[in-house]
Amino acid sequence: MEKFTLEILFQIIGIGSASGLFYNNDALYVIGDNSGFLYEYNMQNQQLNQHALIDNPTQNIQKNLKPDFESLTHHNDTLYVFGSGSTDKRNKMIEFDIKSKTVLQKNNLVDLYAVMQSFGEIKPEDFNLEGAIFDGENWYLFNRGNGATNKNTIFTIHAKNLGEEFALISVNYKLPKIKGVRSSFTDAVLVGDKIYFLSTAEDTKSTYDDGAILGSFIGRIDVKTMKIDFTQKITATNKFEGLTLYKKENNKIEFLLCEDNDTELLETKIYKLTLPIK
Repeated sequence: MEKFTLEILFQIIGIGSASGLFYNNDALYVIGDNSGFLYEYNMQNQQLNQHALIDNPTQNIQKNLKPDFESLTHHNDTLYVFGSGSTDKRNKMIEFDIKSKTVLQKNNLVDLYAVMQSFGEIKPEDFNLEGAIFDGENWYLFNRGNGATNKNTIFTIHAKNLGEEFALISVNYKLPKIKGVRSSFTDAVLVGDKIYFLSTAEDTKSTYDDGAILGSFIGRIDVKTMKIDFTQKITATNKFEGLTLYKKENNKIEFLLCEDNDTELLETKIYKLTLPIK
């Protein structure tokens, strides 16, 4: 692959442990896996607002109690925020309306997550959703294979609503390694008929406990074949967990990225990644 560029674009004070983001009309929506809020940052006037996603939200929820919001996707004017499913406290999916700035619905996906675990042959302790895409007809949910079995799996759910009948497909992936540690899915976004994804190598065998960060990759999957087009290592130090499309031109594509710093510090750096289109 041709040369990429990765740069820090700006820093937001007031958000910690960023795990997902969505860019739309100079507004950057951010979730954190420690937080009960959806954050809305205006990139023009640098104003930060927060919207409650759960009852009695705080910015740093105790680890064993947090909803662990790891995935953020959108369709039309609705944002969908997913809990990781890695514990019984982490099964929520919140629907948020961008126009009215209100929560439309709170969903408990415990039954769906159980079906996905059974179908994908993933043990509950290895189940950890960290990426989500919705195109209006299909949901793509990404299991991060940072458990003992390294199950990096994309679940494709054909349904307009996750509460109705659906068809389910799962595909497993062997993602690249760093220093012998296999990387695992941390986020993804759909651009045309291509899925761009992030994966991070973290030296741990647990979906619950953090480990040493060894680096992150950007990669691309063709939606029609669900095969990987390429992967590219972009850092040896950052645990990137959020990916959103920023700009797309004829010969290049730009993404915004956020990282989970695994601390209670309420600071988030937003990075810009530029790739050639091939």
